[in-house]
Amino acid sequence: MNNDKFIEQKLKALSKSKFRSSFHLNDKDLNTLKTKGFATIQKHAHELIIKRLAPEIIINDGKQTPYKGHPVFISQHATATCCRKCLEKWYGIQQGKALCENEIKLIVKINISWLEKELLNTK
Repeated sequence: MNNDKFIEQKLKALSKSKFRSSFHLNDKDLNTLKTKGFATIQKHAHELIIKRLAPEIIINDGKQTPYKGHPVFISQHATATCCRKCLEKWYGIQQGKALCENEIKLIVKINISWLEKELLNTK
């Protein structure tokens, strides 16, 4: 299965979760997304994933992703890419090992896909 199909299926499954589907961008987040543009937000997503999710050991796992302050934080909660426990549960990405570059790229792409859908749904 290619990444786009995988992401589409994952987002559909996540939309059926009461908790995951409760996340939406507020006006400030939407404005940030529109003014910064997807290229910048994608760069931010990549940096945040490397810093907060990619290491082998994350001391504050489960608490490293805020619930506000950046559109990517919201998308991480909506897509279950907010902590290593959620990555393992929803994506089968094992805890206790550093993320590889392909996993990082996939996580970024999942977040960007969710943000694009969220933006389309607000128009």
